[in-house]
Amino acid sequence: MVKRLPPAVKQLLTLRNPSSLPGPPVSKLYGVLGSTFADAKRRKAETGWLVLSTCTLLTANRPSTVGQLYHFATRTDPNDVITRRNQPEALNKAALMRESALKSMIFTGVPRTIIALASLTDALEDDVKGNLRTESHRTATPENIDATLARGMNLWNSIYEPHAKKLHDKLGSYHPDFISFIIQAYGSVLAPLPGDNEQGNLSRALGSVVGIACLRAEGRVGAQLTSHVFGLLKARNVEDLSEEDKWLSSDEGTEWVIRTVDSLLDVVQPEEAQAAVKL
Repeated sequence: MVKRLPPAVKQLLTLRNPSSLPGPPVSKLYGVLGSTFADAKRRKAETGWLVLSTCTLLTANRPSTVGQLYHFATRTDPNDVITRRNQPEALNKAALMRESALKSMIFTGVPRTIIALASLTDALEDDVKGNLRTESHRTATPENIDATLARGMNLWNSIYEPHAKKLHDKLGSYHPDFISFIIQAYGSVLAPLPGDNEQGNLSRALGSVVGIACLRAEGRVGAQLTSHVFGLLKARNVEDLSEEDKWLSSDEGTEWVIRTVDSLLDVVQPEEAQAAVKL
C-alpha cells in the first residue's frame, strides 16, 4: 500500500496552479449579488437569479463564493447567522443551489462541482443540512432506465430541433459511446425529475439557465453556448409554464440571463473581464 507521495511527485503537484483561486473581497461579492438580486426581484426572477449565480460562481472556480451566495440568499445580513430567515425558505434555496450545482457537472465537469458542493455543504446550518434528501433518485434500474432515456431524448429534441438528429449523429460519429452518454446524462441529470414534490427540482427553462451560466462563465465555447441560448428560448413552448419561466424564456429574459452572468463574472473574474475587453 502506498502511504506517501514520492517527494518529486509531491513537489510537482505544487506547480501549475493546483488550488482554486480565492474569491473577491466579500464586500465586492455582496455588492454585485445585491445589485443583481434587486434587479431579479423587480423582474420576479429570483429563482432564475439563484440558479445562474450558483452556476456562474461554480464554473468560475471560486468555491468560497458558493457558500457566501447561500448566506446572502438566506440571511438579512449575510455575515450574521442570527439574521437567517425561516428554515423552510433556507432549505428550499439550499436544495435549488445543490441541484443547480449537480446539473453544472454536465457542462463544467466533476472536479469543480465537487469543491463547490463542499463549500455549499460547509455553509449550511444543521437544521437545513439535516433535512436535505439523502437517498438517490437517479440510480439506474431495469425498471426506470427506459423512462430515463426517453426523458433524455425528449430534452435533446426540445433543445436542438430542427437539428437534433443531425447533431446526434455527428456526436455519435466522434465515439460510439459519446452520444449515448450524453442522452443518459440529459435524462438522469439535466432534465427535470418526474413528480411534483422533488426537492430542489429545476424546470426545463431553469435547466437551460444552468447551461447558459456555465458555458458563458467557461468561455471560448461559443457554439455550445449558442445552442443552449436557443434551448432557453425554445423553453417558452413547454406547457404550463410558470410566470417566471415564461419571462426567462422570452427574448428579454434570455438577454437578462446572459447580462447578469457577465455582471457576476466582472467581479469574480476581473482578470478575465479585462482580457475579454482587449480582444
